[in-house]
Amino acid sequence: MAGMELAPFRPWDDFFPGVDRFSRPEVSDLSKWNNRVISNLLYYQTNYFAAAVVVILMVGFMNPLGMFLGGAVVALVFMGSVWAGENKAVIKNFKKRNPTLFVVGVLGISYFLLSLCGGVLVFLFGITFPMLLILIHASLRLRSMKNKLENKIEGVGLKKTPMGVILDLLDQQEEKINKIQDFLESKLKD
Repeated sequence: MAGMELAPFRPWDDFFPGVDRFSRPEVSDLSKWNNRVISNLLYYQTNYFAAAVVVILMVGFMNPLGMFLGGAVVALVFMGSVWAGENKAVIKNFKKRNPTLFVVGVLGISYFLLSLCGGVLVFLFGITFPMLLILIHASLRLRSMKNKLENKIEGVGLKKTPMGVILDLLDQQEEKINKIQDFLESKLKD
């Protein structure tokens, strides 16, 4: 956690500039769509965090115990799945090849555990709704040059942010770093 920086809060007109900076993702090219989502998650991470906190506080105000229980279950399941992914080759390969299914699996297990405690509505509105809003924005928001530059800086390792750590835990940064490293090495040889 040493050397971690919090990304700056992006202004509203950059975060939500208008319809001209939003576009449907190319669902036929999943790697391009994944790249857009990861880039936006890194660039707007503080804005996403603030939006999620607002929704979580609203749900937490209505049902504080349920929200605490839901957050604890999701955090424990996520930490357990990350640990299993680091220590079991089969899970690590699955997580690397299918990050979306991995996250859906974590949420599915969390949903099942919370349904045993009666906390399904808190789970749906307090945990999955903010994630859905973030995913929709990250999928639809087109990247700017500043966005791409910030992501290259983080990808090279010059900056470490909380979202970068989460994406590392989901094995989503490694490929980008390898591509950037290969590119830089080829330029240095020339």
